[in-house]
Amino acid sequence: MSSWHRPLVAFAASMALLAALTAVGLVVDDRTVAGSPVWFKPFKFSVSFVAYALSLAWMLSLLPRFRRIGWWAGTTVMVASAAEMVLITGQALRGRRSHFNHETPLDSALYDAMAVSVVVLWSGALAIAVLLFRARIADRASAWAIRCGSVVALAGAATGFLMVRPTDEQRAAGGAGDAGIVGAHAVGVPDGGPSMPVTGWATTGGDLRIGHFVGMHALQVLPLVLLVLAALAPRFARLADERVRLRLVLIASAAYAGAFVLVTWQALRGQALFRPDGITLTAAAVLALATAAAVAAALRTAPPGPPGPPAAEDADRAEVAV
Repeated sequence: MSSWHRPLVAFAASMALLAALTAVGLVVDDRTVAGSPVWFKPFKFSVSFVAYALSLAWMLSLLPRFRRIGWWAGTTVMVASAAEMVLITGQALRGRRSHFNHETPLDSALYDAMAVSVVVLWSGALAIAVLLFRARIADRASAWAIRCGSVVALAGAATGFLMVRPTDEQRAAGGAGDAGIVGAHAVGVPDGGPSMPVTGWATTGGDLRIGHFVGMHALQVLPLVLLVLAALAPRFARLADERVRLRLVLIASAAYAGAFVLVTWQALRGQALFRPDGITLTAAAVLALATAAAVAAALRTAPPGPPGPPAAEDADRAEVAV
């Protein structure tokens, strides 16, 4: 880890500590905000930032060129992420909502500052993605797992901008809904309603946080797919070929991107994750069948290998001819 981006590694360590502290807060503090424990959001964000920061720190260590630009891009992401967590944690300390909150001038100013930090964070992540596409990484399967993961993660982060739009009810109220709240995670139902345990995602309507979560964690899932393929390679000869692993990584990336689009589309239509309609189920089935067919084709079609030694019969003929 000595070559990893040190500011991001240090930030990940601080988020691990914050996760532990906020976990204690969940136990000892019974306050709630918008129907959720007051420390639940800082806890979720800190855990997510541990994985996100470590993933970027590792990816930046793979850059053979543009290391200085990469260092500054990573540091920008770190500073913006730290600013966002300070604001989220500070609002939790005050017992206030951190997102969509325009109830008071202070709440509005803090939320606006958070919005700026998110834009800066996304811009820094975009710069890192561009650098990863320009980097010459020896193993092509690894290169494309990282590149595809970074692109899907950018798309997942961008779904956050969908949440800041006023809901239909808020528009009807003149742009500010319930007590100055503008924007929402849920679609078709109010925030703070019935939700799933652990995640807090809405169970009676759509929830844009699902696509946000799925997209952001492409940074970890797609490289993990490659690690699994590499671990299985000694047992399955076909996987020992880099070209087969590359095909499977690209298929996994396409399938993961399709799943991200699907759950985001489902949420925008106001459907809970486990209450899909026929159209959503059909789209999911098509995606699964297409992925299975592509995997079967990739494994069935052996890539051309180097020419082998001449057959025994050919050798015998050559000896007789001599």
